[in-house]
Amino acid sequence: MMYRDREVCHAVYSGIPPGTPVFGLAGTTHEEVAKELNLPFVAELYGDVKYSKDGTLVIDRKKKAWSSEDIKTHISSQIENSSVTAVTGEEVELPIGVHSPTSRPSTRYLLADLLCAQDHPVSLCCHSDSPGAVQIVTAARQIVDEFNKAQGYT
Repeated sequence: MMYRDREVCHAVYSGIPPGTPVFGLAGTTHEEVAKELNLPFVAELYGDVKYSKDGTLVIDRKKKAWSSEDIKTHISSQIENSSVTAVTGEEVELPIGVHSPTSRPSTRYLLADLLCAQDHPVSLCCHSDSPGAVQIVTAARQIVDEFNKAQGYT
């Protein structure tokens, strides 16, 4: 709800102690309000949640298991290309780094560029109540480790 409702987001974030990082959906009110209030922002990617064509999350009321291949594709695309395939089949660029202090308006960065610049932390969220959660986290760990190694972070 907070990424859709600026007033609610502002009220919640106003109660957070200065310097405490907040995690949220990149390019939304989460990130904008965090920047306004000078709160460190961590863009959150989702390993087990689908996206809509506008880059917001599609919450399944009854979660279904992901295939191994779908998990790898979903996570790798976000990590390596800052994009994801929406439930409608369209490729969606994720607005990672759009509100970064060093970014220009409407500039999108690849995650590798941001990590090299060290100006925009990113988190990958996987939910323990998702069917196949251990498989999802295991795949996520492998993909992130490979990405970090390729970027020289090992």
